[in-house]
Amino acid sequence: MHENEIATIVVDVAYQIHVRLGPGLLESAYQAIMVHELRKRGLQVEAEVSMPVYYDDLKLDLGYRADIIVEKSVILELKSVEKVAEVHKRQLFTYLRASDLRLGLLINFGSPLIKDGISRVVNGLKE
Repeated sequence: MHENEIATIVVDVAYQIHVRLGPGLLESAYQAIMVHELRKRGLQVEAEVSMPVYYDDLKLDLGYRADIIVEKSVILELKSVEKVAEVHKRQLFTYLRASDLRLGLLINFGSPLIKDGISRVVNGLKE
C-alpha cells in the first residue's frame, strides 16, 4: 500500500474519531482508539516505537518514541493540545530521519476542526 493511500485512511479514521469524541481527551486515549480503528481496517500498526538517536558510532536509547507507525511506512504523531507548536513538527521530522521513513502526519485532536489539526511532514517539508 502506498504512503498516500495510508494517509487517506488515517485522516478518515482521525475524522471519525474526532466526530464521535470531539476534542478534550488525553492523547493516550486518542492513541489507543486510533490503533484500534486502524487495525479494524486491516492495517499493520505499531504503537510507542522506540526512536534511538545516532551520533558517530553511538546509539542512544533516550526514550524517544513515535506514537504510531502504520504499515512500516507512515509515522503518526498525535497531540491533544490547544495549539500545535513548531517543535511538534520538528519532533516528527526527527522521527522520520531516525527511521528513514518519508511521510509523517501530525494529528492534533485538540483542534475544534480536525481538518485544521492535521499536518503532513515529508522529508522535513511541511505540505
